[in-house]
Order: sequence, then structure tokens, then C-alpha cells
Amino acid sequence: MFEIKAKDGKGRVGVLKTKHGDVKTPALMPVIHPRKQALDVSKYGADIVITNAYLIYKDPDLKQKAIDEGLHKLINFDGPIMTDSGSFQLSVYGDVEITNKEVIEFQELIKTDIGTSLDIPTAPFVDREKAESDMKITLERAREAIEYKKEQNMEMLLNSVVQGSTFLDLRRECAKELSALDADLYPIGAVVPLMESYHYKDLVDVVMNSMKELSDTVPRHLMGAGHPMIFALCVAMGCDLFDSAAYILYAEDDRLLSTRGTFKLENLQEMPCSCEVCTKYTPDDLRAMPKEQRRDLIAQHNLHVSFAELRLIRQAIYDGNLMELVEERCRAHPALLEAQRQLGNYSSDLEKYEPRSKKSAFFYTGPESLCRPEVLRHMQKLREMPKKRDLVILPPTKKPYSKFISGKLGEFYIYGSEQELDLENTDFMVLDIPFGLIPLEIDEVYPLSQNDAPKTRDVDSIEFIEDFINEFVEYYEQVLIHSKIIKDLEIGLYNRCSSDEIRYQKDDVKKVKAIADYQFGVGAGEALFTGNINIEKSKKTGKIRHIYDGKVLIVNMRASDSYLILSKEGAKRLHNAMPYPQNRVVVNKDSEPFALDGKSVFCKFVVDCDENIRAKDEVLIVNEEDKLLAYGKALLGACEIEQFETGQAIKTRKGMKK
Repeated sequence: MFEIKAKDGKGRVGVLKTKHGDVKTPALMPVIHPRKQALDVSKYGADIVITNAYLIYKDPDLKQKAIDEGLHKLINFDGPIMTDSGSFQLSVYGDVEITNKEVIEFQELIKTDIGTSLDIPTAPFVDREKAESDMKITLERAREAIEYKKEQNMEMLLNSVVQGSTFLDLRRECAKELSALDADLYPIGAVVPLMESYHYKDLVDVVMNSMKELSDTVPRHLMGAGHPMIFALCVAMGCDLFDSAAYILYAEDDRLLSTRGTFKLENLQEMPCSCEVCTKYTPDDLRAMPKEQRRDLIAQHNLHVSFAELRLIRQAIYDGNLMELVEERCRAHPALLEAQRQLGNYSSDLEKYEPRSKKSAFFYTGPESLCRPEVLRHMQKLREMPKKRDLVILPPTKKPYSKFISGKLGEFYIYGSEQELDLENTDFMVLDIPFGLIPLEIDEVYPLSQNDAPKTRDVDSIEFIEDFINEFVEYYEQVLIHSKIIKDLEIGLYNRCSSDEIRYQKDDVKKVKAIADYQFGVGAGEALFTGNINIEKSKKTGKIRHIYDGKVLIVNMRASDSYLILSKEGAKRLHNAMPYPQNRVVVNKDSEPFALDGKSVFCKFVVDCDENIRAKDEVLIVNEEDKLLAYGKALLGACEIEQFETGQAIKTRKGMKK
């Protein structure tokens, strides 16, 4: 019913399958009023629309026509249609003249593709007693709707709406209860007042806490979100569908949507984009038109801008730079920037979905970039890496740093107990924005070399580096910090020292061992690279390509990101040395013979996996007795592998069958 085609963090490009066709997500569902003649929104990019089943039910003429001819003919749309149940009218007027069962039955009768149970939309910032009471009714009705759908063997897909007002624990509780009911889609409801009042920070809390308990296997719909300036942020939080009448409501009020906000026609001297409307007409032309004609043209512009933004977001997901787009879009308004910063508090949640490597480089766009999952992941890895006695911190140079650092290194200041430097017992790291410190042995691993930041540091990044280094130096007995770094940092120092004895010497074996520890976990380097280690480099680039024990291949090194790709021997060594379940995906007995033959592993056959596995990781495929069956590349993260029942989990490189 829902397939993920590409992903970047929690953002994903997917396909929602319905009776009336497939929908590529993220997608916007324009609201179609059943009583009013609407634009042909399919001409402007709509694959799916939403209308109100309750309004049709209450109008005798519309009701009979919908029953006789079907919903699609009633609103003149051939593609998939979602219907609301009357919850909006319930929130406005306090009551509706229909029961939950009746509205479910009616939506199936008029052949809607996706129906909705009659939830209770609870406004933000109400008292807790009301929020809990409304949520209880919403859950009861969701259970009733799903049971009724199963009893009647309905074809219609069904929404179950997450409520709970702005009480985050209630949002999590509601989402958890609904996920156990096995609905087809999960809308997040009653958020329009937050968006209308620019409470985007609260919106982030509501969405992210709902997402914590919602299944990754179904689409998530943010109800009432229709302004293109917030699409990127919401997709990054995991939203797949949006619906709104903003395109026509704003047009009625002579307002033009854009990713930078909203323009009032009365203030425009120039048209705001390059759509057909903006290139054909001037603001004066529109102002001179009859109201209805002007409204329709502005609505066309609003639809164009909205669908163009969703196309751009989908491409950003394919390219792996969604968060850069989010950071760019959130600078359109201070309330959005605050929301982006609030999202940084959920970096650990986002990290679970973040691939280890991407096609695009990491671009630092401002202090918000410091909170991206990649930065969090690197710092945690750095804390876990084995430490030597001394640390030398060097200023950044051209990348990759290890290629351009050699010989005398300059003047240093000493932190800690001053003693004779032991180069064999010294870690060499480079100060970096945004990754804090980068050990020279691993500096070519993505994204440590594949990133760019302005040379002029902002205040936030300086404070960030200060805090991290002040924490990190405590791991070492003696720390030597290059004099070029000192002027920007507030770190306790003792005195200057000569640099004659401080030299960095490249060591390829130490390099590959450090990369293995960073990639697979501490101890992997020593496990993989024992024996007569022979390192083969590219004659053209000088980069490491293959690593052997004598003539037996252990690993290859991928040129694009310097991650290690296991061979059969490498998989055996890693499996023998690393404790269960580290680096492992466990498959059931039915899948064993296929894995041994080198066939790819599907999610439904996975019974367990290392919770630290992320998309694109090299993994070991084992049975429930921890026998090594095969090895390959993860296509999903651990949390997704455990939830999905369809699709590939691991692209197997080779089975261990002799």
C-alpha cells in the first residue's frame, strides 16, 4: 500500500497505492469544496485531493448524486480522493449530525479512496482534562472504525487521527495506541491553530512526539498544512501528505503564496515567481480584473508554487541535502527559524534514520547545522574511539587534511601535565567546523572531508568548538593546541612549546585500523587487519583501494566516501571478533538457504538486528544461532528494518555457501 523509494533522514519519497492510482509523496492534497465549482487542480500537479464527506452527507442533492454516481464524478476528479469525516465542523460548531459508524459507512458507499473516522480535534493549549477526554473518544472511534471496516470487508483505506492537543505525552500515547490498531494512514490533527498563530516551535514538538510512536511503514499526514514555506521542515520531520484550502482561500483575499511567505497583491510591484501567471500578467493587470477571474489566476499561482516546492523537496531527498533546504527555508521567518532550532533538540531521533554516506557534501549554512544528526553521530563516535596518552590539535588546512599536513607543524600551547611527547602515543586531530575535531587517520571518511563551511566563524560555532574541546581534552594527560587556534578559544593553558619534536607521520595501517574502528566499532581494526597486511593504492589518485593479508583480500575502500567494503575474508574476521549482535542482521530459518546463496534479504525475514545499523552500512547476515550466512549493504536503518514487512532490507554482496 505504501512503498519508500528514497529517503534522507526522516524525509522520504514514497508511493501510496490506491484504487484510483498511485500518489508520489510528499504530496499536497488541495481541498475541493463539494458545493462549489473548483479549478481543475490536476492541471497544476495534484495527484490526489481531499473533500468533506460530512458536507456531502448533509446536502440531500449532493448526497444522492454521490451515492448514485460516485464521489469522483461529483467533484469531477479521476484520481485518488481522501474525505474528511466532519471533524472540522465538530471543532467549529461543537456537534455534527452523524455517528462515527454512519460516516465510515457513507464514505465507503460513495467510493472514497481514503476515509477518516470521526475524531475529536482538540485545540492547542486547552486544559489537560479536556485533552485527555477528547483523546479517549478519538481512540474509541478509531478502534470502532477499524473493526467496522474489517467486519464489512471495506476496500476503502482508513485514516486514524493523532490527537492530544499540545500535551506531548498525550500525543505519544495517542500515536502508540493508534499504531497498534493497524490503520492505513496516520494524520496528525488539530495543528492548524498553531500554524495560523506562527507557533511553529510548538508544531515541531507536536509532530516529533507523534512521530516517536507512529509506524514508519505507513504515510503520515499533517492535517491543514498548506503553506509552501513550511513543507520542507515538515517533510524533514517525517510528514508525507499535506492538505489545505490555502491556495483558494488566500486567492479569495488577493494573497499570493511563496516559500518566503505571503504577498498581498495590493503591495506588489513585481510578480513573485516564474509561473505562467506571473510571466503573463503584471500586478496591475490582476488588480484591474474582475474578482472571480483574479481569484482563479492567483489560485493557479498558489498551486504552482506549492507543487514546485514539493518537487524540489523530493529532489533534495534524492540528492541527500534535505536539511540544507530546511535551513534555507526556515530563514524566511523568525518563527520558522525558532522551529528549526527546536528540531535540533530531536537530533538523536533523526539520527536513527540518517544514512552514513550520501551523494552530496555537507554544507554548513549557519549555527543550526551544528545540530544535524551527522554532527551528533561523529561526536559520539569520537567519544567511543580508543584514546592515546597525548593529543595534538591542529588548525584546518586544505582537505583532506592528512594529505597536506607534514613536517614541522608550528608553535603550540600545552594543556594538562607537561611531559615529553611520545609520538607513538599521540592522537593528531584537526579543529573543524562543524565536526569539532577530526582525527587525521579518519579524515577522508564521509562527511569529515566532504563538507564545507565559511572560513569566517560565527559566534555560535566558536562557542560550540570551545565547549567540545574543553570536554574532550579531559580524556588526555597532555594536549598541545596550535597557536593559530588559541586566539579564538577560551581554554586553560600553561606555556608555549617548541614544535621541532612534533611531526605527523602518515601510517596507512594505522589509518585503515582507525577507519574500521570508526565504522564497525572499537576492536574492528585489530580484528580485520592482522597478518601480512598489504595495501594497494590507486596509481591515479593515491587513495587506498584494496587491503590484503598476503594475497587474500580483506576489504576494499570505496573512493567516494572512504568506507570499507567487506570481502568474504573480511566478513569472517569481523564476525569472529565482534560480539553478537554488533553489525549483524539476523534472519529466520526460511531465509537461511537464500542468504547462503547470496540472495538479498527482505524485511519480513529479519527477526533481529543491531540497533546501531543505519542505511548504507556494511552488515553481517547471520541466523538465530549467530552462524555467518552472508554479508551485504543495509538499505534501511535498524528501526525501519524491524518495522517493515515488505521490501528489501539488505542488498547481499555474497553468501558464505562453499
